[in-house]
Amino acid sequence: MRTTRDGASSVMIGRQRELRRLSQLAVARRPEVAIVAGEPGIGKTRMVSELLDGLPEGTVTLVGHAEPGSLARPYEVLLDALYGRDDVDPDRLDALTDPARSAGERLQAGLRLVADVIAGAPAVIIFEDMHWIDSESAALFERIADLPGPLLLVGTYRPDDVTRKQPAAALLARVDRAYSVTHIRLERLTQAETAALLAAATGRPAPARAVLALHQRTGGNPFFLEELLRGWQGDDLEQLIEHPLPWNLAETLRRQLDDLDATATGTVEAAAVLGHRIPFDLLASVTKADEAALIAVLRELVDRGVLVETGEDEFSFRHALVREAITGQMLGRQRRRLHEAALDALLAADGTGGDPALIAHHARAAGRYADMVDAARRGAALYLSIGSAYQALELAEMGLDEVCGDPGLLALAADAAWLAGLLDESAAYARKWHGYAVDARDRAAAVYLQIKLAWEADELDDMRALTKELEAMVGDLPVGYDRAFAMTAVAHSSMLRDEFDAAIHWADRALAAAVEHDLPDVRLAALVEKGAALCELPDTAEEGRDLLIGLVDEAERRGAWVLAARALHNALEAIPPDDPDQHAQLLERMRVDAERGGFEKLAVAAYHNGRARLGMYSGDLKAAITALRDGRLRDRGFLRRGRRADFHAVFLAGLYLESGDLDLVDEILDDLRARPQVWPSTVPGLAFHLACRRGDLATATTELAALEAALETQYWRSGAQAHDLVSGALAIGLPIETVARLADELIDATAWDGHRLVLGAQLAEARGEHAAALAGFRSAAEASPLLPSVRGTARVGAARCLLALDRRAEAAEEAAKATSLLRGWGGWRVAELATVADLLGLASTDGRAVSGAAALTPREREVALLIAAGMTNGELARRLYISPKTAAVHVSSILRKLGVASRTEVADAVARSG
Repeated sequence: MRTTRDGASSVMIGRQRELRRLSQLAVARRPEVAIVAGEPGIGKTRMVSELLDGLPEGTVTLVGHAEPGSLARPYEVLLDALYGRDDVDPDRLDALTDPARSAGERLQAGLRLVADVIAGAPAVIIFEDMHWIDSESAALFERIADLPGPLLLVGTYRPDDVTRKQPAAALLARVDRAYSVTHIRLERLTQAETAALLAAATGRPAPARAVLALHQRTGGNPFFLEELLRGWQGDDLEQLIEHPLPWNLAETLRRQLDDLDATATGTVEAAAVLGHRIPFDLLASVTKADEAALIAVLRELVDRGVLVETGEDEFSFRHALVREAITGQMLGRQRRRLHEAALDALLAADGTGGDPALIAHHARAAGRYADMVDAARRGAALYLSIGSAYQALELAEMGLDEVCGDPGLLALAADAAWLAGLLDESAAYARKWHGYAVDARDRAAAVYLQIKLAWEADELDDMRALTKELEAMVGDLPVGYDRAFAMTAVAHSSMLRDEFDAAIHWADRALAAAVEHDLPDVRLAALVEKGAALCELPDTAEEGRDLLIGLVDEAERRGAWVLAARALHNALEAIPPDDPDQHAQLLERMRVDAERGGFEKLAVAAYHNGRARLGMYSGDLKAAITALRDGRLRDRGFLRRGRRADFHAVFLAGLYLESGDLDLVDEILDDLRARPQVWPSTVPGLAFHLACRRGDLATATTELAALEAALETQYWRSGAQAHDLVSGALAIGLPIETVARLADELIDATAWDGHRLVLGAQLAEARGEHAAALAGFRSAAEASPLLPSVRGTARVGAARCLLALDRRAEAAEEAAKATSLLRGWGGWRVAELATVADLLGLASTDGRAVSGAAALTPREREVALLIAAGMTNGELARRLYISPKTAAVHVSSILRKLGVASRTEVADAVARSG
């Protein structure tokens, strides 16, 4: 797919769901009507083009465009659609355009022309830009909707350009009443979609600051963004932020103001200078207009779609680039005088001048730098306190432009950048802050931030060195807040580096100091570090979870949003609630607290991970995969490093191994191999498990050697990873001695009892010790911290052991319990259950065979929908970015699982499954 017909990117961004819906309607084999709405430049025509490119062979297409002035040209849209076709009856075309004929005769001629061209074949007919449609074309649209057969009729329009006087308004109302209409509204691109478009256009991920600035500058309108990219020749996207508007785009934007009178022009110029937010009273003060006159002008500008009312007595430009285009043609002196007037009005309003962001903006433009620095300092602190990290950073940087070594502004900039996830910027400011620090307290705070940044960058040696520096400072800091704060910082560093005993020691010291000196904020922070460390140890995990959950209310009351979010995050990671609804509520609470604190990592990336964990604990593999795919898709366009680089990849690869989407694991492995910083066992562990699931013994043996070598250099172990890899090793038939050695290398004293039980049972079963294995599997199946999928596998293992012991009735009971636990799962675990069910002589333990659409993996379901849409293997390969050979493998697997013989039967099978 392409973003534009001749655009800056080769990929259409942000419209996949809408395009998929239209594609489904196009192959529905019945009459369908769809109306696509959206502002100019939003991508309506582009999506229609993508729809047409993906239609099955043999589909007839007619595409007609209404143009400005079409109201005076009857049947303009149909004439445009038929232009140049050689299968049109000239007599009927003459009848359509003959003014001597009655309106009814001409309408019938138009309808017969359409029917002749379609000739009963599947068809897609597009009426573009219906806001300009003539009344005759509008009537024809309704009659085409009545035609029988496999026909999709699509109309596109701009809602803001439709008035009650135009034929489109009545047409849209009548169509809604008479037909079942699919409405599709194209919205502006999100920040993540803007990042994806920039990445597609440049061939590399985009810096977060550039994404934010360009999204704000273009308002997420893809046409505006592409026009900026088209006129840009550099390599650094940061430079595009300040790149002048291309002449053609500026002219397009200014054209909607061409016929304004002098008063309205002066008002819109003043509004443009005032900035993104335009308070009514401030605009009135700057323009010196009386209220009635100003309201009249604003009403006209709102009606034209130039301005929108965004709040009580507040306006903004519908498109930020319109404001930019207006100010770009004003004289510098003219702009400066308006900024001075706005600044004086704001300062005169009250003692502080209201919003410091507005003060700083106008003070800088007016050249009054002392006012600007003061407002920037106040504004950065204010916005940081309410969780607006990006705005705080912009204000701090504004002040630093004038006083570059100010420790207070450097601290604000460093903290704001860290919360916003801009790690490189935060590190640069933190180093300068450390260098300009005026006292030990300031230096300790700067070092603490550098420790957190070193952790995010996965630079553990730097983190250790900084922690030692902070430890050495503790005794020199004043008794009370400063010393207790530093102790909490050391506890946090120790916890992050898995030195849990040290973390608890330092947290307890900080707690004692906080109690002695009545320091509630330090006490809360120390409790978070202690609770997080306790959660990591199996024997104290519940104590840690309860400690963390218990402090959240107080943290929220005190406005310590980041601490509250961290407490919830760590508690949910350790031992989530058994009740999925409570789990979901606590996860949402974490997200809200993180957003209030401006902590982007927990509000976005960790939230998607949390949604995936919720899906896993609910036994819903599809929901877990969807959460991670959404999170990864959102993140892929951004330039990240350290721990934030492809944050969801490893987790998602593990879920694809669960579901059996092995080709997708390959894709993720390719991405991970290109990353400079991953844990030593990550790539060989995934590659080994993948080879096991594919039955590739030679590759599995090679990757096992690499995995064992990697484990020697890795200090941590994971019980979940041990279970997954041992399961794969047993499935491919590695010798029991090899599997037992691998299990010993993968597990350590920090493993949870549940994982130890299931591993021990798996090994005992492999040795033929069925009675011992049965006891282990049954104990593991009752271990509540284990995931339902793992407990389901334990039940399957117990059923196998019972069959080996010739206790079939008990085996059937275990299989029934496994079915309940694995109902929402898939892949190898469900395949093992199906094997047991076959041995027991059951279709499945709940009476349903594990076959048909339910047996498809998530990737196969996606491919099946595209097959149902009529796509060939070549089209599948292009749409999914896979090879035609891989597409053919998917198709063969889908046909086999659905029990059908041809591609044409896939649509019916998918429709029956819902």
